Amino acid sequence: QVQLVESGGGLVQAGGSLRLSCAASGSISIIRNMGWYRQPPGKQRELVATITSGASTNYADSVKGRFTISRDNAKNTTYLQMHSLQPEDTAVYYCAAFAIPTRARPTGDYWGQGTQVTVTL
Repeated sequence: QVQLVESGGGLVQAGGSLRLSCAASGSISIIRNMGWYRQPPGKQRELVATITSGASTNYADSVKGRFTISRDNAKNTTYLQMHSLQPEDTAVYYCAAFAIPTRARPTGDYWGQGTQVTVTL
């Protein structure tokens, strides 16, 4: 199994920056891709960014040019650097790990508990 713990959320003014961290533990070797998702108030969870084991990245159009996903395999940590934050970025941000399916987790996906990001005017 894989455990994920996010940190780095908080309250920031529009135009500000935050860096989210996601520390993975447990069966690290089965992790392939990592991702950040977010759930704005009253809305469904949506993709923010993903990064493969080979460091290829993918971003939602709404965050391209402002957010950067990265991973430090030595520290088993994935980051989301967020710049030029806007009120519409307000959401609970979730870290996700996409791993080799196991009998205990046939879908192969693992999720953190989420961290709140609030952007004010």
